[in-house]
Amino acid sequence: MSPGYRRGSHSAGTVVAVIADVMAVILGLWIVMYLLEANRANDLVRFVHDAADWLAAWSRDLFTFDEAWARVVAGYGLAAVVYLFVGHAVAARLGRR
Repeated sequence: MSPGYRRGSHSAGTVVAVIADVMAVILGLWIVMYLLEANRANDLVRFVHDAADWLAAWSRDLFTFDEAWARVVAGYGLAAVVYLFVGHAVAARLGRR
């Protein structure tokens, strides 16, 4: 195995980990914006909300808590945790090659 191949695997793992981190940050940022009642007419808030909705489409309405804030924290938070866990697991696997 050549040293260049090993370096390439490590950088691929780093890219996967960074992408997972960015996805989790977007989801976490939306949770914070929601809890702090950010102005939804603001372009940044709208962008973060749209991105978080897309990223958490599979988990967004998974829970049916009575309180809306609990649904947001659980649905978007679950997506963030899954992306972090899976992304870093894949990154570690790529780094071992």
